[in-house]
Amino acid sequence: MTRRLSLRRQLLLGILLPVLGFVVVNSIGQYRQALRAADTAYDRTLLASAKSIGELLSVVEADGVVKLQATLLYAALEPFEADNRSRMFYKVSGFAGEMVSGFEDLPPWRGKIPDRGIYAALVAFYDDHYRGEPVRVAVLLQPVAGLGGQGMATIQVAETLELRRTLAQQVLIGTLWRQAALVALIALVVVVVVQRATRPVRELSGSMRMRSESDLSPIETTRAPRELLPLVDATNHVMTRLAQLLEHQKRFVRDTSHQLRTPLAVLKTQVQSALRGDVEAQVALREINHTVEGATQLANQMLALAKVEQLRQQGDAPVNDWAAVSRAVALDLSALIAQRRLEFAIETMSAPLRAHEWALRELTRNLLHNAIKHAPAGTPLAMRLVVDARHAALTIADCGPGISGEQRERLFQPFASTSSRGGDAHSGSGLGLAICHEIVDSLGGTLALDNRAGGGLDAVVRLPLAPA
Repeated sequence: MTRRLSLRRQLLLGILLPVLGFVVVNSIGQYRQALRAADTAYDRTLLASAKSIGELLSVVEADGVVKLQATLLYAALEPFEADNRSRMFYKVSGFAGEMVSGFEDLPPWRGKIPDRGIYAALVAFYDDHYRGEPVRVAVLLQPVAGLGGQGMATIQVAETLELRRTLAQQVLIGTLWRQAALVALIALVVVVVVQRATRPVRELSGSMRMRSESDLSPIETTRAPRELLPLVDATNHVMTRLAQLLEHQKRFVRDTSHQLRTPLAVLKTQVQSALRGDVEAQVALREINHTVEGATQLANQMLALAKVEQLRQQGDAPVNDWAAVSRAVALDLSALIAQRRLEFAIETMSAPLRAHEWALRELTRNLLHNAIKHAPAGTPLAMRLVVDARHAALTIADCGPGISGEQRERLFQPFASTSSRGGDAHSGSGLGLAICHEIVDSLGGTLALDNRAGGGLDAVVRLPLAPA
C-alpha cells in the first residue's frame, strides 16, 4: 500500500520545493549577471591597456614606405594585470594588417566595430580561444600620425578568464549562503506554523480516539479553526444520525421483547391447556389462531415502524402518485367495507409526491382500516384527496365516536392506545397511528385527527408535492 504524505509534509514540500527551484534559477541568473558585471569591469582594463599601447605607437618612413613602429615591451602590461591568476597578451597590426608587435599567433580580428558603443573609442570586445584557453579580447582601432604619414592601427589585447570566473564564483557563493539561510529560515517558520496550525487536528483525533464506543455526542467546535468547521459539522451531523438510528434500534429491540413476551406467554398457556385436555380441540385451535393472528399483526406493525426509519435514512425517494396508491388501497380493503355495509365514496386528484410507494400505501391503509374498524355498520365513509399549489391533502371521514381528550394526549405514542375510540375494549396493538405519524413526519407533512361537530372523525394528512 502506498504511504500517504502527512499534511505537514505536504505543506513543507509544497512551500520549500518552489522556493528551492526559485533559488536554483535565481543563482544561475546571478552567476551570469556576476560574469557580465566582471566582464564590464575588466573590459575597461582591457580598453585602458589597448589605449596605453596606442600611445607608444609611431609612424616612420623607410625607402619611401610609411610603416607603423611600436616600442612596447610586454613588461608594460604588468600594471594592468590584477594578479597572477590572469595573463594578458597583445598584438599590434599595421596599416596593411602586417604584424608589428606582440604575439604573432594571437588570432586576428574579423569582426566589426559597433556603430554605437558605450566608450568614446573605436573598440569592440569579443570572446575567443588562445593557446587552448578561453580569453576575453578587446580590439581598438587607433589612429596614428607622424611626420612620415598617418594611418589606422589595430590593437588587440587578450586576457584569460580565471580572475573573472573567480570573482563571479565568489559573488555566487556569498549569494548562496544568504539564500541557504533564507531557505532554512523559511523551513523553520513553515514547520512551526504548520505544527501550530495542525494542532487542532491532532487534538480532535486524540479526543475521538479516547471516546467510548457509545459516546456519539457532538464534537466541540469552539477551538476548531475555520477550515475544519465544515468537516466537524458534517461529522456531528453523521453522529447525530447514528445516535438516532442506534436509539431507534434500542427502542425497537426493547419494545419487541416487551410486546411479544405477552402473546407468546398466552400462546404457551393455550397450547399447554390444549395438551392437558382442559378445553376442546376446536376451541383451543380457535384461541391459538386468534393469539397467532394478534402476534403476527403486532410483529408486522413493528417491522413497519422500523422500516419507516430505514427509509428515512435512505434519503431521496422516487416520485409516486398518491391518487393511484389511494385507489389501490381502497380496492384492497373493499371486502372489509362491504362486510360492514359502509356507504363508501372516494374522490382523488393526481398528487405526485416524492415518497416511497410502501410508505404511502402503509399510511393510507392504516388510516382507512382504522376508519373502517370504528365506523358503525351502514354509515357513510368518505375518502377525498385534493391538491393545492404546494400540498396534497387526504381526508378520511367516518361516522365513528371520535377521540376523547385523554386519548388525544397519547394518540401517536407506540403501544399507548389500549382502548378503542368510544371506550370499548379491543385487541389492537396501538401501533397503527404511531406508524402513520412516523411516515408523515419523515415526509415533512402533518397529520391531524379532528372530531366533527355532528359526530364522526376526520383524519387529515397534508404532504408536500414533488417539485415540478
